[in-house]
Amino acid sequence: MRITRPLTALAAVSIAVLTTTVPTAPATADVGGATVVPLQVTGTPDKRFNLIIMGDGYTAGEQAAFAADTDRQLNVMWSIEPYRSYRNYFNVYRVDIVSGESGISCDPGLASGRKNTPLSMGFWGGCNPASVQRLITMSNSAANSYANLVPGTSGANRQVLALANSGTYGGAGGAYATSSGHNSMSALIAPHEIGHSLGGLQDEYTYYTRGVEGGTYTGGEPGSVHHTLLTEQEMKDQRKKWWRWLGEPSEAGGVIGRHEGGLYFGKGVWRPSEHSIMRTLGYYYDQVSREVMTQKISAKVGLIQDGTPATSPVGADRVLWVEPLHPNSHSLTTTWSVDGADLPGDRTALDLRTLDLPPGTHTVKATVVDPGDFVRDPAIRSGALTATRTWTVDTTVTTVPAPVEAGLLSSTPTNQAVGHDEVVHVETTHPDDGVPAVTWTLDGTRLGDTDGDLDLGGLTLTLGNHTLTASHGDDTRSWTVDNTLPTTGYELSAPLVASADAHVYNGPFTMRLTGGDDQDGYVVHESRVDGDGWFNYFGWPTSADLPWTFSESGTVIDSLTFGRLPRGRHTVEYRSIDPSGNHGAAKSFTVTTLAPPPACTTTVTGTRNGTLAVRSGVTCLNGARINGGVTVGPGASLVVNGGSVNGAIASSAAAEVHLLKTQVNGAVVVSGTTGRLVVAGSEFRGAAVLTGNTTADALVVTGSRIRGALSCSGNTPAPSDAGVSNHVTGSGQCAGLVDDPRSRTRVEPYEAVVSSDVPEKGRDQHHH
Repeated sequence: MRITRPLTALAAVSIAVLTTTVPTAPATADVGGATVVPLQVTGTPDKRFNLIIMGDGYTAGEQAAFAADTDRQLNVMWSIEPYRSYRNYFNVYRVDIVSGESGISCDPGLASGRKNTPLSMGFWGGCNPASVQRLITMSNSAANSYANLVPGTSGANRQVLALANSGTYGGAGGAYATSSGHNSMSALIAPHEIGHSLGGLQDEYTYYTRGVEGGTYTGGEPGSVHHTLLTEQEMKDQRKKWWRWLGEPSEAGGVIGRHEGGLYFGKGVWRPSEHSIMRTLGYYYDQVSREVMTQKISAKVGLIQDGTPATSPVGADRVLWVEPLHPNSHSLTTTWSVDGADLPGDRTALDLRTLDLPPGTHTVKATVVDPGDFVRDPAIRSGALTATRTWTVDTTVTTVPAPVEAGLLSSTPTNQAVGHDEVVHVETTHPDDGVPAVTWTLDGTRLGDTDGDLDLGGLTLTLGNHTLTASHGDDTRSWTVDNTLPTTGYELSAPLVASADAHVYNGPFTMRLTGGDDQDGYVVHESRVDGDGWFNYFGWPTSADLPWTFSESGTVIDSLTFGRLPRGRHTVEYRSIDPSGNHGAAKSFTVTTLAPPPACTTTVTGTRNGTLAVRSGVTCLNGARINGGVTVGPGASLVVNGGSVNGAIASSAAAEVHLLKTQVNGAVVVSGTTGRLVVAGSEFRGAAVLTGNTTADALVVTGSRIRGALSCSGNTPAPSDAGVSNHVTGSGQCAGLVDDPRSRTRVEPYEAVVSSDVPEKGRDQHHH
């Protein structure tokens, strides 16, 4: 069994659609009793890839929590390609198992002891001191027995995912996958593990044991499709590995190329992207892995679900038909040929009577192809993404049309809203002597007739929800088209200064993403930094209730580093994905991170009368009121945080000077600073002169008001406003550090910055 090895950093759309009735196990509150709840049934189990999610350690009173954990798992999964585009290829069943005890064994440690639960789930590999804490194992035989409650599924066509009633990070992968149910990162484990068990993808980690970097790979060319020893030029010349994707912007961020490390080795082997979900939980599959997953998912199902039987010759006086699968992002193409000659058009039915075939026998073939752009390898396209059906047509055979009542056999689910760019489908009955048409209407206005698919992305929809109807004969199906996009907001910890969507910090800061939607279900939030890959916002690794923390060095948790953000200016984009699959509009804010002030050796608070001379060390004025001037001598440092200086500040050849959210009622003259010079959120009543400062970082004047003139010259590097302009009259190097005098920069202290398009009463309404 493959262990889920946690990664560097770190949607339930019910699509029950067919008229097929799925047996449900009888509900029972008895310990060990189980209820099968079909969440998404798009076809008979023998023609689908069946995902069976079962819980362990959830008591009878905790089944609602298990349902919420499952909802989050699915909505996150449906937000990741190719699951998002091919979710109609899956059936999903939830198995509610009643446990006599709450929680699972050895959670979080061996000292926690064992619990008697139906699946015998436990951390430490089932409470084995020789194992690792985050490995959750279970009784595979018990899991298999519960999975068998779903008729028509077997080991060949299903994936079991067992969720533990736990908030501790952990899981395992393979034919049977496990995960803690409500850890902040739990919902990202299943897509990674299905990458292993279904896709045959390998881990891209550069370590096998956390905190111990892998050595150098010394083997031959790996069999893994997403690892290689070849250079980019060799891949192109030999047309091997991911040569077709080289140079493409990666779906997981960066560019598809050659990035060192993978297969648990730090050097000597290369992967396509800097990070993907097979390396870092939270990112998407890159194109190389996504192509493999598209192939493997398609291979689990038949692209032709049904059609005119081809077991014996058919007459030339009838209609032939095939029923292809229906991805929710696009339509499969169906083309026809007669005796090897292609017919024009893309259609799922062919009226042989229109061909005027000459007497004799003929070969008619229907070819269904998935034209999606996730696959570039022709061998994959012609394999798992192509299906054919062939008939022998004999003109001497007479067809006696079977009576077929007009109606609809199946469709995109009607019990949940569909996304505004989704392809909605219906399947009609199939008479021998006609090609049925489907009539579509939107909000009562007729759109026209089709053969069964309607691409909503091709329509111009006004914002808001709409009613879509399809009919054939007296049979009608209706859907709510969700064109109300999810909302997203952000909350940041208090910065030094902020203006509109620009924020400046001189230490770690936190970010919380919030949002909501008009439909029920878990809303997925995402962010990305400086155009890198979109990253699932799951809160903080230790708790979904804690915000994400950014810092220059990052935070080490269980030997992994989270939230590292280099010093400088960054653009953070954020968005949400609702249960219908709609992406909200991406918005952004900027953050500039500065070096923190030096540690204090002397601290002054309260009121001090007279001149203050700083001759050595680091003197910090914390909310102090200095009734006099302040001088800073060579090599010394001054940090003023809040309060006021009722006199001038003069500094010559100081190590560092930080004037933060303070008021200075005299002139400020700073020259020759060798370390750092920062003026942030401050107000100077007099003039300021900043000259000849050769600082380690650019001197910063940000979010400040200087009533007198500001003169800057001879400073290296040149001064910066860190993204937040000032209310000043500047000259020389500081001429550009000003804004429109009519604008008002926030410089006052406050507890948090909140910028959100979420109405207060709707905020976090779907955040679990």
